[in-house]
Amino acid sequence: MTRLDALEAQSIFIFREAFAQLRKIAMLWSLGKDSNVMIHLARKAFFGKLPFPVMHVDTGRKFPEMYAFRDHYAKAWDLDLIIEDCPPLESTDPTLPPAARSAARKTEGLRMALAKHGFDGVIAGIRRDEEPTRAKERFFSPRGTDGAWNVREQPPEFWDQYNTALTPGAHVRIHPILHWTEMDIWAYTQREQIPVIPLYFSKDGKRYRSLGDKDITNPVESNASTLDEILAELAVTKTSERSGRAMDHESEDAFERLRTAGYL
Repeated sequence: MTRLDALEAQSIFIFREAFAQLRKIAMLWSLGKDSNVMIHLARKAFFGKLPFPVMHVDTGRKFPEMYAFRDHYAKAWDLDLIIEDCPPLESTDPTLPPAARSAARKTEGLRMALAKHGFDGVIAGIRRDEEPTRAKERFFSPRGTDGAWNVREQPPEFWDQYNTALTPGAHVRIHPILHWTEMDIWAYTQREQIPVIPLYFSKDGKRYRSLGDKDITNPVESNASTLDEILAELAVTKTSERSGRAMDHESEDAFERLRTAGYL
């Protein structure tokens, strides 16, 4: 079994555990490389057809290429797609820095969507290697009734035993690719021939490594225009994957405040 085979097998096990243990779940679709890998894994886990909806919590500020990708592949992959809009900027915490405050709209949008649909489990495509706060996560992460995350009360996860006990009104975040790296994502994308949004490939010496809202996401310098070139670049780069995300360059605690409040 190769590394990618082992990663795939554990992720598929997590998907099936979530579906078996929780009453009503949905998978978040951010339209980026990680959530597209998740959809591919979920389709493998359930023999081609997802038995739960896929939800895009939409800020209305994604790149046109991302919306085109969503509309095309929602049909091609036969997804039960839910689109929920985010509230206006004025509804977020005014003490946050500008980019973090813009990102906080997604937290509020997710909270509203959970209340509307009554999901007790939400599958999300975060990875430990992306950001230090995410490195503290569990595969099954309980959230309070307000969606808040208490890092000091994360349950232990030994021998692939996951805690899905819930306080009434609370929910669990499930992270099937938590143990993957950026390099793993691209190697698997290449092996499985998963479709890729063109923004990830170099154009005029720049490309996006991480996709978010177009007003708070910037490209990085790169000449990688193929999957082979992306993998070769990642093997030597020392630049953070999220270096193009504006909020990662704001005050030191901004991202941690967002995560504690329920941001992905």
